[in-house]
Amino acid sequence: MSSTLLARLHNIEKHFIKGNQKVHVLDDLELEIKQGDFLALMGPSGSGKTTLLNLLGGLDRPSSGSVEVLGQRIDKLSNSALAKWRARHIGFVFQFYNLMPVLSAERNVELPLLLTNLSGAQRKQRARIALSVVGLEDRGSHSPNELSGGQQQRVAIARAFVSDPDLLLCDEPTGDLDRETADEILELLQTLNREHGKTIVMVTHDPRAADHAKEIHVLDKGQLNSQAVTLP
Repeated sequence: MSSTLLARLHNIEKHFIKGNQKVHVLDDLELEIKQGDFLALMGPSGSGKTTLLNLLGGLDRPSSGSVEVLGQRIDKLSNSALAKWRARHIGFVFQFYNLMPVLSAERNVELPLLLTNLSGAQRKQRARIALSVVGLEDRGSHSPNELSGGQQQRVAIARAFVSDPDLLLCDEPTGDLDRETADEILELLQTLNREHGKTIVMVTHDPRAADHAKEIHVLDKGQLNSQAVTLP
């Protein structure tokens, strides 16, 4: 594992106002992520796992504290600068795939590349390579409704890493899949981490899913109350 620090969350507080009440989601949270890490974030519903993921990806900002990724304070960026930064550095994988139903698998994978300066031919080549990595090189012309749930999630993962992001953020990526298919997706994430060097942070409720990560962090009542457990 690399010792190079990729991201650091320092003194993070996140709260929301609900009526006349301040609802604390994250409270004085600290987290460091090194390049090549594969972290699983666990904890009960409402513990702040997805909020933490959104802070790392620049989809949300802390109420106080700092979010530093790749040496940059992303919590200080303007909305437009943050959107450009996110497109360059972050790949997202969600539970429900979020594929465009009117587009083919290849076109869905190509979408993030529309924000780059690549030519149309270069974008198509990148998308085909990404589909090959996830084992769907022969499904590029298929629409999402012609694919199984596991295949749709593979397309979503290909879309997440096609632009070669520094950090993959996965929010319950196997939550809508059966056990066998879920294990295949988790093995794919392990391959991306081990063979392609991708840094991954994964939110999950599933202990078997967490076992595929290199470290497990447990969030409870807005804090990381247990130390990371390094897995064999």
